[in-house]
Amino acid sequence: MDITTAIHTRQSVGEVKPDPIPRELIEKLLSAGAQAPNHYKVRPWRFIVLKGEGLKHLGDVLAKSLSLKAEIISPEALDNERTKPLRASLIIAVAVDKPVEPKISEVENICAAAAACQNILLAAHDMGLASIWRTGPAAIDPLVKEFFGLEKDQHLIAFLYIGYPVKPSVAPQRPDHADRTVWIE
Repeated sequence: MDITTAIHTRQSVGEVKPDPIPRELIEKLLSAGAQAPNHYKVRPWRFIVLKGEGLKHLGDVLAKSLSLKAEIISPEALDNERTKPLRASLIIAVAVDKPVEPKISEVENICAAAAACQNILLAAHDMGLASIWRTGPAAIDPLVKEFFGLEKDQHLIAFLYIGYPVKPSVAPQRPDHADRTVWIE
């Protein structure tokens, strides 16, 4: 599939099959992410690949975090939180390195990591995989960051849920660019 077609037909898909994705395909996804543009060639993204037991461990961390935040929490709510990572057979969490040199801007690192996420999503689409970019409270949760080996002030910008689609996708109808564009000539 050519890149323009991939850009225009990729969509977020939350329902995927539980079938595992071969490591070879995961490596191709990560390689696509690593091709993202980044200022000063600092490669500020950190990819954390979760599958199998790793997904269950993340679920345990999410449930523990929820239990610490609420005085009263139902067992159903804890179970729901625990099973969130199991919605796909693969999650690639994407974190961002903090700048280490004054010339490097934090926002440039964040943008580069976001570009890496988009590359992964487009590559997944090209491979016939379905994906969705999630964040939510887990992206700023201190226990989740600790589980991933991140610092408290390090950005966690994505949980890329990836799997084989349950049903064929239909190209989304998105608005054109015209209402978001200013021409200065």
